[in-house]
Amino acid sequence: MSPSPTVVVLDYGSGNLRSAERALARVGADVTVTADPDAALDADGLVVPGVGAFAACMAGLRAVGGDKLITQRLASGRPVLAICVGMQVLFSWGEEHGLRTEGCGQWPGTVERLDAPVLPHMGWNTVSPPPGSALFKGIAPSTRFYFVHSYGLRYARAAQLRDSAARVTWATHGEPFAAAVEDGLLSATQFHPEKSGDAGATLLSNWLKGI
Repeated sequence: MSPSPTVVVLDYGSGNLRSAERALARVGADVTVTADPDAALDADGLVVPGVGAFAACMAGLRAVGGDKLITQRLASGRPVLAICVGMQVLFSWGEEHGLRTEGCGQWPGTVERLDAPVLPHMGWNTVSPPPGSALFKGIAPSTRFYFVHSYGLRYARAAQLRDSAARVTWATHGEPFAAAVEDGLLSATQFHPEKSGDAGATLLSNWLKGI
């Protein structure tokens, strides 16, 4: 019997760590919540959660060297999964409340407020994965995932990402936005798989199988 994959949930002062820890443990991961850089570099998988404002998450991430840890892991062939604002900070920029903040720059694009009649986008929504998606393997097209956000990468402003080799999953709330991205070793979801019941568990299990 093969050992459980080791996963670090990066603790950089952004909430929602324990629900991510529990969800990953349920699908078979050996999970640790820590900011220790050596543990984060050495684990089979690194999960970067995130809630709240882009600028605050980016400041917290930089304070523990998380932006560099992500780059180092990818350079050494080790997978990373980011969730919610953790996904947003992977892009080049975030614009929130008139403040423009530099992100990690792993993907091109600026995270902006969605053009929707009701914000935040809070609750269950369907998504449209691309052909060949590993994260959504075995998940029915009508499946709903749980979202809580007002900002995202808008389809109308995502030409560079759309033209890249990354597989992008889209959802719509007022307008289309990026709901997930799969780009080699780097994956991310705007929704919360850890709050998305069986569908989220399947997605996390799919990610674990890939690491």
